[in-house]
Amino acid sequence: MEVRVLGMYLNSRMPFEAFKAVSAGKYFVDKSEILQEIIPSMGTEERFFCITRPRRFGKTVTANMIAAFFGKAADIEAAEAAKTIFQGLKIGSFDGFQEYLHQYEVISIDFSRVSRDCTSYGQYMKRIQDGLNQDLMEAFPDFPEHRLSIQNAVWDNLQAIFEKTKTRFVFVFDEWDALFHMDFANEGNKKDFLRFLRSLLKGQAYVEFAYMTGVLPIAKYSSGSELNMFKEYDMATKKKFCEYFGFSDAEVDQLFAAYQRTSRNGKITREELAEWYDGYFTAAGNRLYNPRSIVCALTDDQIGSYWTSSGPYDEIFYYIRNNIEDVRDDLVLMIAGECVVVKLQGYAAVSTELITKNQIYSAMVVYGLLTYENGAVSIPNRELMEKFNELLLTKDSLGYVHHLAKESEKMLKATLRGNTDTMAEILKYAHDTESTIFLYNSEIELSAVVNLVYLAARDRYRVEREDKAGEGFVDFIFYPEYRNEDALILELKIDSTPEEAIEQIKNKRYALRFRGKLGEREKYTGRVLAVGISYDRKTKEHFCGVEVL
Repeated sequence: MEVRVLGMYLNSRMPFEAFKAVSAGKYFVDKSEILQEIIPSMGTEERFFCITRPRRFGKTVTANMIAAFFGKAADIEAAEAAKTIFQGLKIGSFDGFQEYLHQYEVISIDFSRVSRDCTSYGQYMKRIQDGLNQDLMEAFPDFPEHRLSIQNAVWDNLQAIFEKTKTRFVFVFDEWDALFHMDFANEGNKKDFLRFLRSLLKGQAYVEFAYMTGVLPIAKYSSGSELNMFKEYDMATKKKFCEYFGFSDAEVDQLFAAYQRTSRNGKITREELAEWYDGYFTAAGNRLYNPRSIVCALTDDQIGSYWTSSGPYDEIFYYIRNNIEDVRDDLVLMIAGECVVVKLQGYAAVSTELITKNQIYSAMVVYGLLTYENGAVSIPNRELMEKFNELLLTKDSLGYVHHLAKESEKMLKATLRGNTDTMAEILKYAHDTESTIFLYNSEIELSAVVNLVYLAARDRYRVEREDKAGEGFVDFIFYPEYRNEDALILELKIDSTPEEAIEQIKNKRYALRFRGKLGEREKYTGRVLAVGISYDRKTKEHFCGVEVL
């Protein structure tokens, strides 16, 4: 086997080394079957794929895997190491996999990487073009200097190589949209970047296959659509490739089993993983877990906010800041567990000004802050819910929503003390706002408001809505984080009384949730409080009751 010239972009060792490290991990999930779906498109008109997902959903792992699989190895030792890895994966059972393993010149570029002290688009692109040209000149040294030059456009050098050697290249671009988030890039730079990709890839015979991944869909800056040769696959509207990004229930089951086998006195439960990290929906109707958070939680043996902590502190507020008045009622509903109907606009995410609710929610779906199913958006899991709760408690520009959230600490204290008059006063204060959500036409609106005025309780309780308990479904159960604190069972009624609500809690035996076969009562040494809240639509009054069970 010939010794290959390794470059910064051409036949780089980095993708294989990165994938080797990931695949050796205890919580690695094999997604190699995507290669079997890619291979039939190679060398055809349909050879341009752009797959977009929220950050930390496995895009880079897959991009490295693709580059490591197709790319020619540096030497026999590297080839054997890669062959051993891929033979042990699902792609290893694919009959034709040996025909494609290490058979291509691969150009892999991570567009999020910049040169030292990079302050302009010119510096950014010079690093890429000069680096790739240098790689090509070293890998193909037999060309006359005037045919291959570092001063040439990259596509001219690639075309010259193809004309002489018939060499075709596989392109793997990670974080293709990174430039769109860089401070030095203006609108003109972004258009220039799209033209660079078009010149490099579109209509070029030397392109055997092109795979791009990122967060943003391909921006349509002109009616000509510079990159319209790409087939785009997002999570919310395209079914193809859904299973290759994020973790399914079955995959998390396998990871949790590995965690139980190898962790001494593991502190995480399977239910906690679902509560915190499940809840994303694909266009195919599948539920997905956030993969980064699952791996981090199992590795650290601790539930926490891993994915949300990797983004900007004010990330959610960034998207809603231009239209707080129209979205704050929706925030109350979504934090209460409701869905909000939206017309998804995937390309809204590239807009610098998000104004309408459809634009705002569409962008939040693209970035993974909301999930989309059956024409509506919602908050996917507790990890994201924590961020939304934080938003309501800290941003006074949210108006009445913020003020009610601030009252929520007082509401919890009043409930624990059985101070029903204070509870009723806070609910009346909520009802006296200008929002239409407080008309209480149904228990959904009442439930949303009750959820808001108990927002601070989420710091100390796991709040479940319509949880199965006893012989029915209770409106809310507050499970204390600490075993010596009181648990709350809360039932809502419209045009009724709190006494009837509490009687329902007793008759339906909701408290069995703490005393039943699951043995959950053993976790708590505090009281179990039955809380009844009612609203009279004629008198516009709230009534509250608290009783120890």
